[in-house]
Amino acid sequence: MKKSKASKKAVVLVSGGLDSATCLAIAQQHGYECYAVSFDYGQRSASELLAARKVVDAAGVREHKVIALEMGQLGGSALTDVDITMPEAIAVAGGIPITYVPARNTVFLSYALAWAEVLAARAIFIGVNAVDYSGYPDCRPEYIAAFQRLINLATKICVEGGSITLKTPLIDLSKAEIIKTGTRLGIDYRMTVSCYQANAGGRACGRCDSCRFRKQGFHDAGVDDPTNYQ
Repeated sequence: MKKSKASKKAVVLVSGGLDSATCLAIAQQHGYECYAVSFDYGQRSASELLAARKVVDAAGVREHKVIALEMGQLGGSALTDVDITMPEAIAVAGGIPITYVPARNTVFLSYALAWAEVLAARAIFIGVNAVDYSGYPDCRPEYIAAFQRLINLATKICVEGGSITLKTPLIDLSKAEIIKTGTRLGIDYRMTVSCYQANAGGRACGRCDSCRFRKQGFHDAGVDDPTNYQ
């Protein structure tokens, strides 16, 4: 990934997937010194954390934290509960799928916000997308605006006249547009794992929602799909 000289700090959420890798590259392009944070929250695909490490190593971030959470013990999502069958049929439009993890982005962003305050970082980047996504309520612009209001009210920095801005550079982009952007920025998408049920080696199932969005995105972008499928 090509980086500009950094003069300001940002915390970037990095899952190991395609979107967060692109989000990190954009933050660096905009001159931020990046501090990456990933979460081991009980997800089925532990290989995405290995992918996150590859992504941040390639990017040369200042620091990378992997925070262990116990969200998996709460259940309620096919991503964290192996007793819930992972859907592989095309989801019915309008419903929130069983792959939604209750309050996940709220929990993740709260940790990112805490670290941003410690670092005196002025931005938090998250790769949420409201166009080609699975219908998650915590990926919508309304949610991001609400969390920004929380930041403004709940932090010492903001109460004392400073600011922390929640940045979502991918929110209005299609998956194809995200891939084109990342390709221009030199991302090697072979490093990334987006599959909801990738195996230990990071090989994607090719059947879940995330795999379908990713595969279609590469097709629409006119870019060869480098994904390692099972």
